[in-house]
Amino acid sequence: MNFMKRFKLFLKRLFDITTSLMLIIFLSPLILVLAFLIWVKLGRPIIFAQQRLGYQGEPFRLLKFRTMTMERDGEGNLLADADRMTGIGRFLRSTSLDELPELLNVLIGDMSAVGPRPLLMEYKDLYTDEQWRRHEMPPGMAGPVLASGRNALSWEEKFTQDVWYVDNWSLWLDIKILYQTVISVLKREGTNAEGHVTMPRFEGNKREISHDEA
Repeated sequence: MNFMKRFKLFLKRLFDITTSLMLIIFLSPLILVLAFLIWVKLGRPIIFAQQRLGYQGEPFRLLKFRTMTMERDGEGNLLADADRMTGIGRFLRSTSLDELPELLNVLIGDMSAVGPRPLLMEYKDLYTDEQWRRHEMPPGMAGPVLASGRNALSWEEKFTQDVWYVDNWSLWLDIKILYQTVISVLKREGTNAEGHVTMPRFEGNKREISHDEA
């Protein structure tokens, strides 16, 4: 990694620590109220943790407020997402308030305030080499996709925007995307793809895996 890229990542990390700490302090009353409501409506656990692909493809545990029940069928398998989604869950997702625990991910360094959204581990071998480049920057709470269409975009459109962000990153761009993301969330636009709770599964093409990544 060259000096300029290390310096950019240092600036980004400094921005992340400052932003996440300020937001945790400012939003702590709201976070506590939401945690209490989830406990009353859904019980425990309040926080949903799931492994996602992070910076350079390294796994980390993403934290979110739980939005679904744990209902299972007669064979013990979880019901489909649409059948387990609750009223409070729909509200949390449409407003992106379920994402607030990710501020802890940002503070400890798993994520950035802005960056490509972290996706499921099972997608790891499905990216093209160009799409994989989205992992050259830390994953973010806000990002180019959230700022400009969210789940109304196709997977290909999302990856194109993510790679563009990686190639054109600056602190000013992060501030601009944060502002655009807030506007998008307030409008509640693109929270789900047509016919889906969020997005259809990514069914991309398998990529060649180098020995360094295996």
